[in-house]
Amino acid sequence: MTDISKIAPRDKAEILAQALPYIRRFHGKTIVIKYGGNAMTDPELQADFAEDVVLLKLVGMNPVVVHGGGPQIEQALNRLGKKGEFIQGMRVTDAETMEVVEWVLAGEVQQDIVGLINQAGGKAVGLTGRDGGLIRAQKLKMVDSQDPNKEHDVGQVGDIVGIDPSVVKALQDDQFIPVISPIGFGEQNESYNINADVVAGKLATVLRAEKLMLLTNTPGVLDKNGKLLTELSAREIDDLFADGTISGGMLPKIAGALDAAKSGVHAVHIIDGRVPHAMLLEILTDQAYGTMIRSH
Repeated sequence: MTDISKIAPRDKAEILAQALPYIRRFHGKTIVIKYGGNAMTDPELQADFAEDVVLLKLVGMNPVVVHGGGPQIEQALNRLGKKGEFIQGMRVTDAETMEVVEWVLAGEVQQDIVGLINQAGGKAVGLTGRDGGLIRAQKLKMVDSQDPNKEHDVGQVGDIVGIDPSVVKALQDDQFIPVISPIGFGEQNESYNINADVVAGKLATVLRAEKLMLLTNTPGVLDKNGKLLTELSAREIDDLFADGTISGGMLPKIAGALDAAKSGVHAVHIIDGRVPHAMLLEILTDQAYGTMIRSH
């Protein structure tokens, strides 16, 4: 890591001046950030992330954080002697698991993030999908990937019915930074565990966000030879799906990113959360730290 005190004043001024056009372009714009991976578990990267979010808010942007918490849920289930079960990448969520998901995501994980942002000088507020009727959901119907006539019951895993962003907008207007747990509620007031990438994508669409940023544990989208693809159009992504270049855990992430890009979010970035301050570098410089997906 470069020691900033060793950078010549003129070079420092150059660096700051380079950020100015980006600050001007994104002033007043909403940026939805899916926070996950190493950035969420490594203490130094956690502190970097919190500082980045606060800086974006201070220069006039409106960051909204949506977080996951898979590893933390897994640890809590292990402590209870419960084994996590997955079908096609989705956590099977019975009533007891749902209780654990709620207290881990809406309690421990969310409050850690709120605390970190507040410590860095911001004003964060934690929300779940219940607050202000934010995320209405229904039970996810999971069709078997091999046999379309077969359906899997994954319990209280949710599919988004609708998002009412008024509580998020009210907080943004009041200088707060919303931190959202991906938990929705159903018609009978039941809780649903929802994929955080999906929530971030839908929220970005509803808020008409300028950018959606997905922090991951990879450099971005890689081609067949492992080379980073810094920019992709919707058409190019369809080709990468078709030939199997994008597979596994990247599939839902990219599908959600593509939906957001096609629904009016100007740019979707899949960025490497293992790089210190990757989010800030992606937004405020012309250096690419991941893959940018454009709708056209």
